[in-house]
Amino acid sequence: MWIKGLLPYLYPIENKPSYPIVDLEFIKNKAIELEAENLQFHDFLRNLDSLSLDKSVFALSEAISPKIECTDCGNCCKSLMVNIDEEEANNLSAHLGQTRAEFDEKYLDKGESGRMVVNAIPCHFLVGNSCSVYEHRFAGCKEFPAFHVPDFNKRLFTTQMHYDRCPIIFNVMESLKLATGFKQAASSSL
Repeated sequence: MWIKGLLPYLYPIENKPSYPIVDLEFIKNKAIELEAENLQFHDFLRNLDSLSLDKSVFALSEAISPKIECTDCGNCCKSLMVNIDEEEANNLSAHLGQTRAEFDEKYLDKGESGRMVVNAIPCHFLVGNSCSVYEHRFAGCKEFPAFHVPDFNKRLFTTQMHYDRCPIIFNVMESLKLATGFKQAASSSL
């Protein structure tokens, strides 16, 4: 049969994504598959030296983040509740040409403690997958996913909450497993 002669030229097709992984459906499904492993990984991370862990997380973030275009996704703006402070509210209301009262009425919810959050998910200011007030965005938006903030091991719960929806978090955490020598379960290899 003629195909026998072609066999040396055919390569097996692997259905493995390449890094960084940005396929949101893959990330969502992989997060479900790796749920138990990730709980073990968090316990493992809590026992590491905090300063060394912070350095590793920062280095991985610096290597991975530039390879991922956030505006291809926008999931953080579609799914996060953002806390803001008075200065941020004043800044954005002025930029939008609104009084603070108008701004607060239209865009904010205030808790009994006085804390303010944007009152809509997805964010009011998301257009497509981009922030329409990018230069005036809130600190929580600027910092996300906060891999540059010290004491990463104290934010593991928050990081895990976004593991299934943020390609940067997913890729940093999966790379961190390798960097720290964490032993992955045999059935969970990417």
